[in-house]
Amino acid sequence: MAGNSLHVNAARLQENLEELAKIGRNESGGIDRQLASPADSEARAWLKNLWEKIGLGIRTDAIANLWGKPRSGAAEGRPIVLGSHHDTVPNGGAYDGALGVLMATEVVQTLIEGGAELRHPVWTLSMTGEEPSDFSVSTLGSKVLCGRLVEKDLEQIRNRVTGEKLETAIERLGGDIHRVAEDALLEKGRLAAFIECHIEQGRRLYDAGENIAAVTCITGIYREILYVHGEANHAGTTQLHDRRDALAAASDIVLAVEDLMREAPDLAATVGHIQAQPNASNIVPAQVMLTLDLRTANPETRAAALEHFGEAVRGIEQARGVVIERKLNLDQAEMPMDGDVVRAIGDAAEALGEPRRELVSMAGHDAANLARLTKAGMIFVSTVSGYSHCPQEAAPEKAVAVAAQAMLETVLLLDRRLPI
Repeated sequence: MAGNSLHVNAARLQENLEELAKIGRNESGGIDRQLASPADSEARAWLKNLWEKIGLGIRTDAIANLWGKPRSGAAEGRPIVLGSHHDTVPNGGAYDGALGVLMATEVVQTLIEGGAELRHPVWTLSMTGEEPSDFSVSTLGSKVLCGRLVEKDLEQIRNRVTGEKLETAIERLGGDIHRVAEDALLEKGRLAAFIECHIEQGRRLYDAGENIAAVTCITGIYREILYVHGEANHAGTTQLHDRRDALAAASDIVLAVEDLMREAPDLAATVGHIQAQPNASNIVPAQVMLTLDLRTANPETRAAALEHFGEAVRGIEQARGVVIERKLNLDQAEMPMDGDVVRAIGDAAEALGEPRRELVSMAGHDAANLARLTKAGMIFVSTVSGYSHCPQEAAPEKAVAVAAQAMLETVLLLDRRLPI
């Protein structure tokens, strides 16, 4: 066991998770708490009230990120920041994002109650709009913090359903996109470290019967939009050898994408969206649009996969008599987590009698943007049966308790190890 005498209140953390999960709960049991929705505003009010009760001063920055800072007894060094996000996907679960925010809250509350004397102040952070939303942007708050999105970018963003300007939505949440450069953008090195706790969203830990892991790297994400150009013709009278069926060719592409995963176990490849034209039951499809999402933390794996995919596409064109047009949509490099933070998480796990487990994150997270600014790391928590982005999403209570104590231990280790 660790020599630290401070212990988180796991029951209190679980109670807070259950309370926050009530905000945005829908009839099917999922949670709808998307960016700038009424539930988003309600969750913000609830969270600010909670932080004020435990002795934190609250600040809403220009992109509406919520910051909690101890009012008294704070050290003078650069802050160690803990947090995640409180928004959800449509019909989402109670743990994605929320667990990281409330675990940060529990750790800071434990430090305050225990009168911990630290070299670095410890802050909480809940970032705006991490999940994709009708504003067609993800990790919004952290992208602004690190400068990946600036005022001129934000001015162009509208809600694709309602037409509302992002500017108006952020103002409703207490921010001002015209002040992001002075009030949200963080200078590199301003923070001592950032730690995000998150459910794994897969089942590697769950299947292994383990509770937590340190994340070593956040996956790179590569996306293409593919257009398959065939030829429309009568569904009843066109013989097989005369067909240039765009949908049949697209089906071959889907299978080729699946084959990429068989060839490389450290890669995930998905066709998640597809549209056929003219989309009629009695017409051979003339054109299909589909998307490719390819993820890996290994640049060599990505290069090899794209080479193999290109060869497969050329073969499908020749065999099917179609033309396949490929357009790059996103090429986001992998983001390694900081070695000092990864080691501290591993040391904390060992002190608690847990395996020193390290994993790559195959999903994107705010920590990837904060890593551009400071030493960043993540703690993964076991996810029941791997379910996430759905109402079944959950983490075992024991794993949550272990993760919270490990985060506390990690903070204390980094407070001693990192320069002020």
